[in-house]
Amino acid sequence: MHLVSDSTGETLMTVARAATVQYENVQEIEHVYPLVRSHKQLDRVISEIEKAPGIVLYTLVDEEIAHRLEQKCRELGTPFVNILDPVFAVFQSYLNVTQTHRIGGQHAMDAEYFSRMEALNYTMMHDDGQIWDDLESADIVLLGISRTSKTPTCIYLANRGIKAANVPLVPGIPLPDNVKSLKNPMVVGLIASAERIQQIRRNRVLSLNSEGYNDQYVDRKEISQEINMTRRLCSEHQWPLIDVSRRSVEETAAEIMTLFKDYKTARENGVAEQQ
Repeated sequence: MHLVSDSTGETLMTVARAATVQYENVQEIEHVYPLVRSHKQLDRVISEIEKAPGIVLYTLVDEEIAHRLEQKCRELGTPFVNILDPVFAVFQSYLNVTQTHRIGGQHAMDAEYFSRMEALNYTMMHDDGQIWDDLESADIVLLGISRTSKTPTCIYLANRGIKAANVPLVPGIPLPDNVKSLKNPMVVGLIASAERIQQIRRNRVLSLNSEGYNDQYVDRKEISQEINMTRRLCSEHQWPLIDVSRRSVEETAAEIMTLFKDYKTARENGVAEQQ
């Protein structure tokens, strides 16, 4: 596949991967061409397509450059799709307004951009319980034992402008009182199956070539006890609990964002107050 964009190419990569996962036993080869904004840059892209013909997905605002790419694809007999054209057509029909043809508009350094940067900075500073004393300023606090995807989920949320902190749950170490008494942020517990956590922990130990690790870290019975500890804690404080065993980070984050939307609505209505 050839992914041709006048911006970062992230939209194309997301669409391409969402499509390819629907076809088992198909191994895709991606050629990504970001920031294609001139005919000279397009020449290089066309040369690569000629060498290895394949499906062409593109997002090009410049109509002349887009038209030239389409013509070349027709000559080569290569399928091509402007993935945003159907979306723009619906918007234009519904709004009765033409598009602005603004390149990379979704990446503009506006207030939303700086909000995301602030959230990312906050999340990195509050990863794995690094800072405990200002968690009230978080939007979301994730709790979980080791290897429950706390950090990647927080980073994903931060990229959506949500200030997310995460706190590890460690056997034998009580959860700090200031975490138990949080009022502003939504607290969410993450768990996974004992089998899944054991597998990830074993791989982690092997990748680090750790010789002096604690055997209990990968013991199935000990892991089950850690999971039960998380369940009891969340039940006691009425915190929502999400099982991430069969969820991607994106799916986990989507579930959390849905909960967070309801949480904010309830707070605005004066209903929610975590004990």
